[in-house]
Amino acid sequence: VKFKVFRFNPDADEAPRYDVYTVKANANDRILDCLNNIRWEQDGSLSYRMSCAHGICGSDGVSINGVPALACQKLVKDYDYKREILVEPLPFFPVVKDLIVDMEPFFERINAVSPNKTESTTNSDRENMQTPEERSLFDDAVKCVLCACCVAACPVMLKEDPNFIGPAAVLRSQRHIFDSRATDNTERMKILEKPHGIWSCKSYYRCTQVCPKGIKVTEAISVSYTHLRAHETKAN
Repeated sequence: VKFKVFRFNPDADEAPRYDVYTVKANANDRILDCLNNIRWEQDGSLSYRMSCAHGICGSDGVSINGVPALACQKLVKDYDYKREILVEPLPFFPVVKDLIVDMEPFFERINAVSPNKTESTTNSDRENMQTPEERSLFDDAVKCVLCACCVAACPVMLKEDPNFIGPAAVLRSQRHIFDSRATDNTERMKILEKPHGIWSCKSYYRCTQVCPKGIKVTEAISVSYTHLRAHETKAN
């Protein structure tokens, strides 16, 4: 199987390039296995992130044939491997080296949706009970592994509003806003309503399509829309 891999070291290279590697791989091998083969057996200078290699840590996000994904979750057979498989860094983010991107802009957005001072639970001296129905309101949101695939696929961030807080940050807010144990819901909603906040989302569904955990991100954002509108109406 041939892999066309993006290569660029900002400290040494004048411009990016693509190197082509041939890997002896089975259809059920993961793309991460193939990258490991390249690095371990062919070119030790190739750089990319990986950790758990089982879709839990979210660290090995890359663009495969133009679509953001976790390299540890995608198999060779998921692509037309009779042709070159293109592997590039996640769009939107600055390249640190090869397939490694600077995730700081991503985590800045995640942190930006939290109030400066937050009291997350109603009682600190005892357990806060929650029904299964209350928990179900944000079940999907807690599955997020912060891989940034949704951000890298978002047309709003890529083409329309690069300052958009992003689908992952809105999802993180939803996780707290709908938590019956939280007491800072109103503050979090005010943050979402700031410029480049939740209203910048255009519901392209690309975030949902690429999410490696199967989270219905667009639906979660839509539910947050409705909740914020209802809160505004109630406040007025």
